[in-house]
Amino acid sequence: MSEDNRPETVKLTPEEEKARKRRNVAIFWSLIGFIVLIFVTTVVRLSGNVAGG
Repeated sequence: MSEDNRPETVKLTPEEEKARKRRNVAIFWSLIGFIVLIFVTTVVRLSGNVAGG
C-alpha cells in the first residue's frame, strides 16, 4: 500500500494571490462592520431600557 492520499496542492499565480488577499480583506472588513453594527445596536437598546426604567 504505497498510495499517497495527500491532497494535491495548487500553486496560485501572483494575480490569483492578489485577488485572494483582496477577498480576504473585504471579508475581514465586512465582519468588523457587522460586529460594530451589533455592538452599537445593543448599546442603543440597553441605554433605552436604562433610561426608560
